[in-house]
Amino acid sequence: MDRLPFKVNLNNVEVLKKLSIANHHIGELKGLLKLLPNPEIVLNLISLSESKDSSAIENIITTYDEIFKEIVVKTSLGGKPKEVINYKRAIDYGLSLIREKELISTNIIVKIQDLIEASIGGIRKLPGTVIKNERTNEIVHTPPQSESEIRDLMQNLEVFINDNNDYDPLINMALIHYQFESIHPFYDGNGRTGRVLNVLYLVLKDKIQEPVLYLSKYIIDQKDKYYELLKKCNENIIYIEEFVMYILEGISVTSKYTVELILKINQAIETTKNAMKKRLPDIYSYEIVQHLFSHIYTKNEFFREDLKIARATATKYLKLLEKEGFIVSEQIGKEVIYKNVQLFNLVKD
Repeated sequence: MDRLPFKVNLNNVEVLKKLSIANHHIGELKGLLKLLPNPEIVLNLISLSESKDSSAIENIITTYDEIFKEIVVKTSLGGKPKEVINYKRAIDYGLSLIREKELISTNIIVKIQDLIEASIGGIRKLPGTVIKNERTNEIVHTPPQSESEIRDLMQNLEVFINDNNDYDPLINMALIHYQFESIHPFYDGNGRTGRVLNVLYLVLKDKIQEPVLYLSKYIIDQKDKYYELLKKCNENIIYIEEFVMYILEGISVTSKYTVELILKINQAIETTKNAMKKRLPDIYSYEIVQHLFSHIYTKNEFFREDLKIARATATKYLKLLEKEGFIVSEQIGKEVIYKNVQLFNLVKD
């Protein structure tokens, strides 16, 4: 298996054109995030959306309703929604580690994978792993089988991640993603861990300040091409240029999509703020609007703790908000939860 850096020149006209466009779009996204009064609102929603899409690539299929209910209700529903939430936890934990260490090590990658697939953690020790196209079941690559070779290649990857070279970090991210997936160091969770690694690397290299650019939706839409390119590159590394172009296109597409989503969320916040001022002037506060857009689902406990109000006041406010159509209530067991339908529909779509 080829080791990094690959002996392929990627500083050619076609790649640099695609790179320029990708940098323009990711720059727009980074700039927009700086202007947001409360970026945590969209960051939380987008990372949960990524967690759902990234898990879906591995046939862990669930719904936004199931995910957000898993977050809100006291009794865990478990199963696939829990796996998606574990992925979100892995993103958050990985981010805290790279900000503390200012590097990405093999140990950090192992810790991220352990959160994603806790029951099957650690570097592979036994042979038998292959990479398949999940749709066609075709074997697209047989990764290294021995633990010593896997660890050696991961060490090589770690050095490449943390060293500086002549390539733009967006090109390096594509190379790192390809190499990590080709090494396939774990028994399970490689795809999801690799997609977390993508965004953490971009934060590490200051291409984005927060983990907000995720390629899973793009990969789902282009899944067959993704597997085809992995196979071609593993047969001959010269095709890595095509894979890099594919990833750069994904960065452009995903950046534009994310900018549009953020603008829609901001517009929904403004619309709700103006409507609440008009229809519920006696209870209106920006803190209430902020809370409703920080949680697609909320409940009395979250509402009163966030706003620092009494239970009775929270109950009164929630009833008024539901009466005016800002939220919809739902009974789950003994708990009543409230959904911001407008925000739910934006994220779902």
